[in-house]
Amino acid sequence: MSTRMDEEDWAHTLAVFRACLPRRGRKAADDRLFLEALHFFAVENVRWRALPERFGHWNSVWKRFDRLSKAGVFEAFLKPWPP
Repeated sequence: MSTRMDEEDWAHTLAVFRACLPRRGRKAADDRLFLEALHFFAVENVRWRALPERFGHWNSVWKRFDRLSKAGVFEAFLKPWPP
């Protein structure tokens, strides 16, 4: 990947992401892996089907992205702080 985040960046990012997640539903197994898949998707400018297997099945990643997107998670996640 062309950009990297250190462990402190990841800790902060995961804390904010998890705070934005809906309270209902099953908890995901690995939020960091999911965010790394989204990062790869955006930085490398690939299609969902071209995601490397290390991120899991592409359709599972896409379904989670779609569900969270419709729930407004990414708008909350990317909202400037403080409001």
